[in-house]
Formats: sequence, C-alpha cells, structure tokens
Amino acid sequence: MNRFVTLSGCSGGGKSTLLTELARRGYATVEEPGRRIVRQELAENGSALPWIDASAFLRRAIAMALADREAAAGHQGWVFFDRGLIDALSGLRTLGEVADFEALASANRYHRRVFLAPPWPEIYTTDPERPHTLAEALPEYERLLTDYAALGYDVTILPHLPVARRADFILEHLSGVGT
Repeated sequence: MNRFVTLSGCSGGGKSTLLTELARRGYATVEEPGRRIVRQELAENGSALPWIDASAFLRRAIAMALADREAAAGHQGWVFFDRGLIDALSGLRTLGEVADFEALASANRYHRRVFLAPPWPEIYTTDPERPHTLAEALPEYERLLTDYAALGYDVTILPHLPVARRADFILEHLSGVGT
C-alpha cells in the first residue's frame, strides 16, 4: 500500500530505535516480525529461530508480515514497518524455498520508497534476539539492497544521524508524495 513505509537494512543499524521515535511522534508503527518471533521462540524453547531452523523462522515471518499488513490497513496516514514481507521473502528465496518471490512481493507492495539502514559499527550490539556479529549481518544488508532495487523500490540509504534527525530525514523524503 502506498501508506506503508518499510525501514529495512542492516541488523543493528538503528531501525528499531527509529521506529520508536516515529511512534513517539504519533505515527503508526509495526515492530519487526523477526524480533517478535525470536522472543516467543526463546520463551517457549521453540526451534523456529534463524540460527536453528531458518526456513521455519522465515515462513513464520512471512505469515506475520502479511497479518501485520492486514491489521495496519485500518490506520490512517503513514504506517512504518520495521522490516516486513520483502525481507522475509528475500531470506527464504536465498534458501531456495520461494520460487514465486517476485509475484508474492508484487502482490503485496509497500510505498515505493524504502529506507535502508546501512551498517553502523559504532552502534552495533548483540543481544539474545540478535546473537550474530556485524560481519554476519553484512551479506543480508547487501542482499536486501539488491532485492529491493530489483523489485522496483526507490532505495534511500539512511544517513548516520541522531535518531530525531533520522526521523526528520524520512519525513522530509515523504513530504509532498502523499499517502
């Protein structure tokens, strides 16, 4: 949908912090499916974790992203997604498990402009939901950069700025394009 704006990019690049800032400003936001899945799987000793069963994890992320889109349809104005369907489809395609990547992505478009957080070593940290290193996160960033562009999205790389200025940057790039 034209009102659904994706924040994607490198793990640990400040997307979740940026999403919190946009929510503080009154915008509708949707938390990253992957983090929600990891929290639930860790709490329940589940195995649908990217480091145990990446396929099961990504299939759950796809289902959650589709449900998130449906739930967000009732919001007015911009809705900001921390990752989403394209990220999960891209990951599953990398595993060789989704042949209709373009068709699924095309049927569930987001706003044409996607904002990618580049690698940011100075703020990168690991935690129980993100145990991988920055070096391990870099190939995913490169893949997403390529996949979003190949799907016809206008990729805008987020500058390394304090969170309030990053939010301003996004809103300035969206001003005048309408919802």
